Amino acid sequence: MPKPKKRGSNHQRGAGGQPRNVQPFSDEDASIETMSHCSGFSDPASFTEDGPEVDEEATQEDLEYKLKGFIDLTLDKSAKTRQAALDSLKSAFSSKILYEFIMERRMTLTDSIERCIKKGKSDEQCAAAGLACLLCVQMGSGIESEEIFKTLGPVLKKIVCDGTASIQARQACATCLGICCFIVTDDITELYSTMECLENIFTKAYQRDRDSNGVSSTHSTVLHISALLAWTLLLTICPVNEVKKKIEMHLHKLPSLLSCDDLNMRIAAGETLALLFELARETDADFFYEDMDLLTEKLRALATDGNKHRAKVDKRKQRSVFRDVLRAVEERDFPTEMVKFGPERMYIDCWVKKQTYDTFKEILGSGMQYHLQSNDFLRNVFELGPPVMLDAATLKTMKISRFERHLYNSAAFKARTKARSKCRDKRADVGEFF
Repeated sequence: MPKPKKRGSNHQRGAGGQPRNVQPFSDEDASIETMSHCSGFSDPASFTEDGPEVDEEATQEDLEYKLKGFIDLTLDKSAKTRQAALDSLKSAFSSKILYEFIMERRMTLTDSIERCIKKGKSDEQCAAAGLACLLCVQMGSGIESEEIFKTLGPVLKKIVCDGTASIQARQACATCLGICCFIVTDDITELYSTMECLENIFTKAYQRDRDSNGVSSTHSTVLHISALLAWTLLLTICPVNEVKKKIEMHLHKLPSLLSCDDLNMRIAAGETLALLFELARETDADFFYEDMDLLTEKLRALATDGNKHRAKVDKRKQRSVFRDVLRAVEERDFPTEMVKFGPERMYIDCWVKKQTYDTFKEILGSGMQYHLQSNDFLRNVFELGPPVMLDAATLKTMKISRFERHLYNSAAFKARTKARSKCRDKRADVGEFF
């Protein structure tokens, strides 16, 4: 019998043994090839890794060349290739300011995102929605962002309201819808329309929180949480009259969500309540809440929760959050936090600022500090003024070498180990009272 032909033999070559014109990415090797290109963006720190000085212009050209390739790959036939390209663009956009590069290609990027959200599966839709957020963060609150939102807004709303779409895709689109609308914000009609869309989602949790048997249903909880947080973000930029309407509509219903079995829903509802009380007292110095005793009793129970069926980590997180929420509702107090980025410091001293910071930190990840230093839009949101310009010599003196960082981490690790050893000693074990 004749031997079978080896795979990848003459049928892949033309005359003279030269390779034919074939697709560069097939279904088998697309993800491998793409990820080899994408590996440089897997860690944002790879953009600023210690090492010898290099030609910045050449590095920028190389970066832009790779990004152009990723943009082209968002149109590939392979779903894995498209998703890997979207994830790589997300990593780059969260780690660098690429305003000029994006400005020239914003329509191409918008079309690619729209196509991926419309035709992709769940994971691809989530990646595309995340990239849309970062695209608007990069462009800021200008005409260009308005054009992007006019194109993507109806698509995002359609997915959010589509009961047949995956919960994860709807959740990502709800978050994207809120953030993009927050950035654009010029059209008040569009702001109200977006808030209404999000309200239609999370208000279902009021009725759905407990079914007829008294058992909590959690199928759509993640979607309700994302819609609630996105709606809360948009509430922070509403006119005073609209804020009063929304407070009257929701302040008496939100406490029902504090009984939800899902920890994240309880926390989202508690932080939203704290923010609503803060806005209500800002708009009306004589604001009075009728069911204050009942609400504070609920919040105090959550701040001292000792139910054994809940994980210790969840209980600690819940207590920490609800102690702050209780202080906000009862004492009008907020525990000020400080955020360091480069040579600058920012103080988070109210729930509105905390909600905004947490939202952008969620989408920017480890790139949040870089954007706080360099992104004009974010600096305007947090009232930080124009970016602080530092010369190369100053930056070099501020930068810690890798060896020094290693020594610092080693010392911190040893100190932490000693402290934990003391806490583990039986003589120091006081147990958990709540």
